[in-house]
Amino acid sequence: MLTIFIDADACPVKDEVYRVAKRVQAKVVVVANQWMRVPLEDWIELVVVKEAGGLDDADHHIVEVARPDDIIVTDDIILASRCLEKGARSVTPRGRIFSPENIGEALASRELMADLREAGTITGGPAPFAKKDRSNFLQQLDQMIQEVRRKRR
Repeated sequence: MLTIFIDADACPVKDEVYRVAKRVQAKVVVVANQWMRVPLEDWIELVVVKEAGGLDDADHHIVEVARPDDIIVTDDIILASRCLEKGARSVTPRGRIFSPENIGEALASRELMADLREAGTITGGPAPFAKKDRSNFLQQLDQMIQEVRRKRR
């Protein structure tokens, strides 16, 4: 069964993942650092991770249990990189797909942006989440699911 992991604490597309997963009969694992409300369905599991109280506990859990071709929904580039190393797939809530071909560039860009923020050159954050972002995410998630299904045939 296809499994979709959600790095859930700040994910704006949880409801969209639930709808898609129901349609394609996939399992959803919502991983968070604190309890949150999720639909009561057999195919949705909430995992609350509070090991050492660190902010990355949810990320560590996802990396530990992810398998090849699982789909990880996250904005965290480092988490995406670690999951790609295990053969999993990763997409952001805005629909950006991380792959072995582009993850190095994404990590370098992340590092550069962190340096610029630290230096005070950049003070703003990302643009507000828009309807277009949600639509792009759904399109990319659907494409990723179809690729996994074709590969498993």
